[in-house]
Amino acid sequence: MGNKVTSKKVATEASKILQDDRYSKTSKSVAGSALSQRASKRK
Repeated sequence: MGNKVTSKKVATEASKILQDDRYSKTSKSVAGSALSQRASKRK
């Protein structure tokens, strides 16, 4: 099974969701999960 990485576009939208109080706790949980799968630039 290969590693799955969230695209930049999805990560950007997920970040917006986490910063917006209008979204539900469930939506923020999914957004956080998507961001946690974003490839890290750290080495």
